[in-house]
Amino acid sequence: MAISLFGSVLRRRTAPVAVALACLLTAAPAATAPAAAAQPRQDAPRACRPHPALSRAVRHLVAHDRIAGAAVLVTDARPDASCARWTASDGVADLRTGRPMNTTDRLRVGSVTKTFTATVVLQLAAERRLSLDAPVERYLPGLIRAGGHDGRRITVRQLLQHTSGLPDYLDAPEWQDFERLRYRHFEPRRLVARALRLPPPEHAWHYATTNYLIAGLIVREVTGHSPETEITRRVIAPLGLRDTYWPGDETRIRGPHSHSYFSAADGRRKDGTDWNTTFGGVGGALVSTPADLTRFATALSAGRLLPAPQLAEMRRTVPADPDRLWPGARYGLGLITSPLSCGGTWSGHAGTVPGGHRALVATGPGGRAVAVALTEVPATLPAELDFLDVVDKALCEGTPTERTPA
Repeated sequence: MAISLFGSVLRRRTAPVAVALACLLTAAPAATAPAAAAQPRQDAPRACRPHPALSRAVRHLVAHDRIAGAAVLVTDARPDASCARWTASDGVADLRTGRPMNTTDRLRVGSVTKTFTATVVLQLAAERRLSLDAPVERYLPGLIRAGGHDGRRITVRQLLQHTSGLPDYLDAPEWQDFERLRYRHFEPRRLVARALRLPPPEHAWHYATTNYLIAGLIVREVTGHSPETEITRRVIAPLGLRDTYWPGDETRIRGPHSHSYFSAADGRRKDGTDWNTTFGGVGGALVSTPADLTRFATALSAGRLLPAPQLAEMRRTVPADPDRLWPGARYGLGLITSPLSCGGTWSGHAGTVPGGHRALVATGPGGRAVAVALTEVPATLPAELDFLDVVDKALCEGTPTERTPA
């Protein structure tokens, strides 16, 4: 099975139902976390009332779905909010030492990176340095001229929206054995060229990190700087995201961080924390923390990073393939939207890396933001749905429209 750098891609099989999760080969369920991780913790500030539904949902991921560690940070920037910040965590950040999971550790955030990249592309559109509806060929002549693909017929908007019709280089056969490529350096143009040798996608909407590597090359072309430099200058530095950085070829995560785990072919749980993520580039390489992610998502939602017309463009969505996301999910320009049980939708992005880290950041219609950090990718469809339920509980619990059980 191929891998995809998207944070929460579900590819259903007929019998039995299985999950192909972003950046991870489907693997056997991992062993239960050690006994030291068995007690859930709700480390909300004293002024905040308890959030039992969120605590139970996080606990379920660890105890039932066998995720080694899970942590959730919820923030509410509204002036009338009764609680500005609360957290829930369970399991361990490090299986070897038994160190408890928390919301302050760094982790690899995978395809959450795409929202940062899309934000900068839209900033450049607002500055009239590029046009969303211009063909890729205008900025990168000759780059897309193979496999029946033509950069003269693919727009910048289609790249950000995953409607370009381009294959994902991570669907190439060599990524079946992703661990073999763990410490290799990858260049964006070579990865794009590899994608163009693959069969075209079957559907009009097709999630492909290829699109974002090309978007990054366009940023480089129109600014004269690397896309990583532009994203740092325009987003990371102004927002004071001190724990967010580009690792480049560094395989270790700097500073305090959670470990990540994946199941090997023999079913054994392996530590996948150290990894060269140049294969993800501006489509999936960032390291961050839940606090930095919620600060970014809140600023983006509040219009602090984009003028209103560009933010509206970002939020204009198309239906996503439910076999690659989930029913009800839609995709904008670097943003996913998904229905909430309490009404409305959340807007954000999820991310996964092959070593096992799983992240998601989202904002709800009432001004709340949530960031979720897992040390493993859910290995079954029910576990994936439990992961999404954590997001729903975080954004819905305690709201006026929260549905009560019948």
